[in-house]
Amino acid sequence: MEVFYYLLFGGLSMVVALLELSKTSKDSITTSSTFSSFKNNYLLVYSLMMAGDWLQGPYVYFLYSQYGFGKGDIGRLFIAGFGSSMLFGTIVGSLADKQGRKWACVTYCITYILSCFTKHFPDYKVLMLGRILGGIATSLLFSAFESWLVAEHNKRGFEPQWLSLTFSKAIFLGNGLVAIVSGLFANLLADNLGFGPVAPFDAAACFLAVGMAIILSTWTENYGDPSESKDLLTQFKVAAVAIASDEKIALLGAIQSLFEGSMYTFVFLWTPALSPNEEEIPHGFIFATFMLSSMLGSSIASRLMARVTLKVESYMQIVFAISSGTLLLPIITNFFVEPSTEKGKSMSFGGCILLFGFCTFEACVGIFWPSIMKMRSQYIPEESRSTIMNFFRIPLNVFVCIVLYNVNAFPITIMFGMCSIFLFMAAILQRRLMVVSESYRSKSQDWALKEKDIETEPLNFDE
Repeated sequence: MEVFYYLLFGGLSMVVALLELSKTSKDSITTSSTFSSFKNNYLLVYSLMMAGDWLQGPYVYFLYSQYGFGKGDIGRLFIAGFGSSMLFGTIVGSLADKQGRKWACVTYCITYILSCFTKHFPDYKVLMLGRILGGIATSLLFSAFESWLVAEHNKRGFEPQWLSLTFSKAIFLGNGLVAIVSGLFANLLADNLGFGPVAPFDAAACFLAVGMAIILSTWTENYGDPSESKDLLTQFKVAAVAIASDEKIALLGAIQSLFEGSMYTFVFLWTPALSPNEEEIPHGFIFATFMLSSMLGSSIASRLMARVTLKVESYMQIVFAISSGTLLLPIITNFFVEPSTEKGKSMSFGGCILLFGFCTFEACVGIFWPSIMKMRSQYIPEESRSTIMNFFRIPLNVFVCIVLYNVNAFPITIMFGMCSIFLFMAAILQRRLMVVSESYRSKSQDWALKEKDIETEPLNFDE
């Protein structure tokens, strides 16, 4: 069965390499040297920020268990993280529009470094504080950096289409290559070199500190709406009105919540799905395979977004439908593939089918990230960008907290079925978003033509 893992990883590696090396002029966007310098600076910072995040992932649960905490205590720590992201993270993240996006990015670094520092203490209250700080940092990671990038990109007068290039490369590196290398590096520090499970958190703090130094020395500040007349409550009201009054923004928020909620639920479910009878599976290797699949998706996304005639709203319907089908596989295999009854063996045939399907889902995730970033840059107003993006994460965090709290209350097939339904709903809403956006573009073009006709119409004066 080990051969299957290597074949799958090797096959994915070859496909990703071929896609990257075989790009033609149709698959790429011609840019300027000034933009390339700007893009590379952002990609370096974003990769360092993501390394600080990915290094912690493999050893969070293990570290808590090493300190002697049980499943219930660890579950409450995770719930505290998502709850903090929903409550405090929304407030801190929304301040980025008023106080500055660069300021918010630096705050992310400081907050996450402090969170890493708390991992040295086996005291439950200190660890809880660390989870709260980590939740705030997560909200900033997924709002402040993107908001800074979009505003700075527009401020410097770069072509709007060039944003998609930065988005796809950021996901290819930050959510793909960096994730794989971080997982291997964390394993090297904790196990091979024997520094223990706290070492990856110390390494994460170092990467975050380097990234913060680059931000402080090379980035300029930009804002959403820095006017003194607007307090935080007013910002919330403006963001809420924007979501309620613009169907496109509301649809985008619903789509994001449905997909990301399913994605985070998948993170908790893939291990028991692949090893229902405590089969021996290489968790680290499978994680690396998932990240490679995500790289494949981001590579496909870069090709799709390079085509001006192909709209993101169009192909994302297919992506959501495919992802919905992949998370139905646990239910299908449960009916049609005879489950293994022996414990402690290698992965079963049904598990191999699921692993292939899960890799397909991760490829959809790789397409989703740069595509949703592109749509957010088009539809979310600049003055409330960070606030609205953090509003989008509220239903997501509520959903994940509910799932974590009830993870043992429902069979795993029910959980996957629920996620599949959510993803199918996302496909339907994506269809609606495409119809609404095309109608809006058509009306805008009609108004532009009418204004042009009025300007060019000769004036007749009565003598």
